[in-house]
Amino acid sequence: MKAFLRETSPVVVIPGVNCDTDQIIPARFLKEDRAKGYDGFLFHDISRDAAGNPDPAFPLNRPGADRATILLVEDNFGCGSSREAAVYALVDRGIRAVIGPSFGDIFFNNALKNGLVPVRLPVARCEALEDYLAKHDGATVTVDLEAGQLVLPGALGRHPIEIPSLARDCILRGLDEIEMTLTFMERIESFEAARIADNPWLGR
Repeated sequence: MKAFLRETSPVVVIPGVNCDTDQIIPARFLKEDRAKGYDGFLFHDISRDAAGNPDPAFPLNRPGADRATILLVEDNFGCGSSREAAVYALVDRGIRAVIGPSFGDIFFNNALKNGLVPVRLPVARCEALEDYLAKHDGATVTVDLEAGQLVLPGALGRHPIEIPSLARDCILRGLDEIEMTLTFMERIESFEAARIADNPWLGR
């Protein structure tokens, strides 16, 4: 996965409490070839009109939205079924971070395993940020994972980014858990060699 130190970007606001994984990517697309990318399926059903055409009112379909790599979402984003494809679709779309009051537990962990940074921000701060963005076109937010801070625009200040230390280290280095384990290969091999030397019967 792509390493993440910090990301500064305009923010797209995705409305809807309890936006579940089926809204993020409908189940019928899970059979599609992952190698071709899932970005075309992101928010597929809620971002289109009755005729199946992109709805210009949907936030990610608006002019300039393609420049945004950070989303602001509502409470319990990513709830529902445990499909990692919901994270794939966001990452394939170029989304690097999602800010919201809370996330579905499985979605939160899937995000970390794929280099997508989920930032928990209290409801009042999320609402203040949404209000600021509505009044200041082009305002940006910085997700500084290296410093462990979310830098908000205007006078909204900063907020700590709280994610597990192992996940943070993996994302900063652009490594998944298997790749992180492989960085310890010399120590693993040294340990195994010493163990065999002390217990020769293990190598029979």
